[in-house]
Amino acid sequence: MQHNNFIPQVKICGLTRVQQALQCADLGADAIGCVFYPKSPRHLTDGQAKKICLALPERVKKVGVFVNETFSYIINRVERCHLSTVQLHGQESPELVRRLRNQNLQVIKALFIDGSPSLKDAENYPASAFLVECGQGKLPGGNALEWNWDQAKSLGEKHPLIIAGGLSPENVFHAIKVSSPHAVDVSSGVESNPGNKDIGKVAVFLNTVFRCGFHKKAKKIF
Repeated sequence: MQHNNFIPQVKICGLTRVQQALQCADLGADAIGCVFYPKSPRHLTDGQAKKICLALPERVKKVGVFVNETFSYIINRVERCHLSTVQLHGQESPELVRRLRNQNLQVIKALFIDGSPSLKDAENYPASAFLVECGQGKLPGGNALEWNWDQAKSLGEKHPLIIAGGLSPENVFHAIKVSSPHAVDVSSGVESNPGNKDIGKVAVFLNTVFRCGFHKKAKKIF
C-alpha cells in the first residue's frame, strides 16, 4: 500500500540566498547544501553560510560541501557556520572520513561512476552515506549531466544512497524508480542561473519526489 512505501529524502544544494533556503525548507526539503569550494559559482563565505544555516529550522540538515580540504578547515567551517553534516566531494581519504565521524559528524562521501573514488571503493570508507554521480565535467559535482542512475542501485542495497547529477523535475521520477535511492540531491536542475534557485522548479521537483514511494526498508539519511 502507498502509505507503507518509502519516499526518498531531498537535499537542495548550492543555496546562496537566505530567503530561497527558507522557501526550499517550507516546501519540504530535508537538507540544504552550502558549497565551500572557491571555483564553484555557488561558493559561499563563512558569513553567508552562517546566515543561511541559522535561518533554517532545526529539522533541516545543514550540509557543508567540501572538495579536498583539510580536517582543520572543515571543522572550522562546521563550527563557524553551524553545519550538521559534511559532504566530501573530492578524493578524500578514508582516514579523513574516520576523523570527521569521530567528531560526531554525519559524513557523506561522494563516489563517481566515471572517476575516483568509484563505487567499488565504498567498502573502504566509514561514511554515513554515499552520494553517487557520474563524475564527468569541469567541476566536482553533477555538472547537469544525466547518467544511468540504475548503475548505483546495487550500492544502495548495502549502504545509504544519495543520487545526484543531472536531476531535474522532468527526470527525477525515472531516476528514483531505476535506482531506489534513500535520497536525491539537486542543484542546477532547479535553478534559473548558478546559485539562484527557481522556487517554482523546486516545488515541482519536491512534489514529484513525494509521489515516488516504493517498497524499501531504509533508515533516513537526513
